[in-house]
Amino acid sequence: MATLSKFGKYLVDKGFFELEMVVSANKKMLEFGENSAGALAKLLESDFAASHDKIYEALAKHYAFPHFEVVIEELEQKQLEACREILHKFPDELKKKLFFHKVFPFSILTKEREVLQVLASDPTDKVIQEIPEQTPYKRVEIYWTHLKTIEDLIAKIAPQKNEFLALLEEAGQVLTDIEDGGGGMDLNEQALDEEINKSLLVNLFEGALIEAVHKDASDIHIIPTGKTTIDVYFRVDGKLQIWHRQEGTPPEALSAVVKDRSIGVDRFERDTAQDGFAQRLIDDHLIRFRISIIPIVSSEFERRFESIVIRVIDDRKVITDFRKLGFQTQAEQEFVKSISTSKGIIIVTGPTGSGKSTTLMAALHHVINPTVNVLTCEDPVEYVIHGARQLKIGHKMSFDQAIRAILRHDPDVVMVGEIRDKITADLAVKLANTGHLTFSTLHTNDAPSAISRLYKMGIETFLLAYSINIIIAQRLVRKLCVHCRRPISKEHWPAALQIGLTTEELESGKIYEPVGCPKCHEGYKGRVNIAEALYFYPEIRNEIVKSVSDIDEERIRAVAEKHGMLSMRRSGVERMREGLTDLAEVLYASAED
Repeated sequence: MATLSKFGKYLVDKGFFELEMVVSANKKMLEFGENSAGALAKLLESDFAASHDKIYEALAKHYAFPHFEVVIEELEQKQLEACREILHKFPDELKKKLFFHKVFPFSILTKEREVLQVLASDPTDKVIQEIPEQTPYKRVEIYWTHLKTIEDLIAKIAPQKNEFLALLEEAGQVLTDIEDGGGGMDLNEQALDEEINKSLLVNLFEGALIEAVHKDASDIHIIPTGKTTIDVYFRVDGKLQIWHRQEGTPPEALSAVVKDRSIGVDRFERDTAQDGFAQRLIDDHLIRFRISIIPIVSSEFERRFESIVIRVIDDRKVITDFRKLGFQTQAEQEFVKSISTSKGIIIVTGPTGSGKSTTLMAALHHVINPTVNVLTCEDPVEYVIHGARQLKIGHKMSFDQAIRAILRHDPDVVMVGEIRDKITADLAVKLANTGHLTFSTLHTNDAPSAISRLYKMGIETFLLAYSINIIIAQRLVRKLCVHCRRPISKEHWPAALQIGLTTEELESGKIYEPVGCPKCHEGYKGRVNIAEALYFYPEIRNEIVKSVSDIDEERIRAVAEKHGMLSMRRSGVERMREGLTDLAEVLYASAED
């Protein structure tokens, strides 16, 4: 207990959390250079899946903030109007900031001196200090309340409207079929213009961009499903879910709107793939969108349909603190050791959507400082990295041309977007062996197979052995919603036992499964990585060097696991023990194990 902070001791003494969990969180907090109660609370929620309400109720009691609860259904109209009148005196920017931080100005406690009652899910949030500075309310009393209460108050009294969707709803479904004007082969451009000018589709497109940001979607899919039907899907936490079905509208019309309101695409080109982009100011943040359009075949073979996928690029999601990636202890320590040297290759492997780019961004931010020249070679450039010089691949500069240019540009740290062939593999090895720290990705299922892939590309074993620092293979699994998860059902115990859990762990009630509630999507909210980290210990290097005709992946894996490397599945099992994910997610993500 001596190693705990004052708030940490309070959490254990009052029985809010177990000692082991608080000690681990306290230790990690100190590693970040923090020592406040608020920092410990944030860490318990983000890294240890603790309930937001449980943590901040404890924090409120620790600092003697009173508790105030509101039953939304019982609020009288008079109180609702009073809340709106209070909010009317707040600048729009401050209101947005308060709502984002889940703070709600609720009522006037005393008429004479106008003491404002403020409800907060985190009563220590510093944003509350801005209220006396920017509003007529110079005296504030802070009360703690549940997170959902704040969210319900915002939704009831000051809902954040998506103006484009509101316009769409007001107009209703007024679009009608367009007569075929191109000899049965195509819709004529005049008819498309008439459709676009109704502006409903503009509202649908712009509304979808805003809603995707609000719902934390990574991609928007616009898919023609018939002569006059279009489905719009959002990818949330790695899974596609239907968001809107537009009926009575030719798919070509929405495609034309997307092209018209994007940059770098030709509205009249429908027979080849196109890439473009757009950017919008949403909630006072500049959000970029990468747009991919491809022609597709459908049962309406006389029509030229297109599938559109829009990637949402929100710089607020970039993780710049490497430790916040949430790698398990040994993997994190070995990764930090690998990127804290002046040379060698760091390879991150995994399928599309496994978080490779996020990991590389965080690792790059860890090494960027004014004393080193950091160069990146990407196709396409998605996130702007402050402190790095980023090269964009295009028709005038190929991938290998860019890397050769980088070699002449006095680099210290280089990120090669992907090792895709022998040319890029040779250049990455050359960079590493000439004293440069090199980051890259590779598409393989696990860490040992990445060595085989590079060997089959033609890289000599001794170069592989002594140029690579670490290979990280990772996947993303969905996190269980802490509000509705429940202990795993007995019918799933046999499968759980088979992957390494014990009967005692299952009986403890701390291995969970999803349920589903209004705060999540089918029992899940957010994602966390599972990973195997193959650090190149001397024994690993020796195994690679003595390989003759082929790389013995199983032998390399056995040596690595002797040093403590977790396989993908074992990493997933550890996430289950932490209460972060469930059996189905682990089995799906580690299916090849």
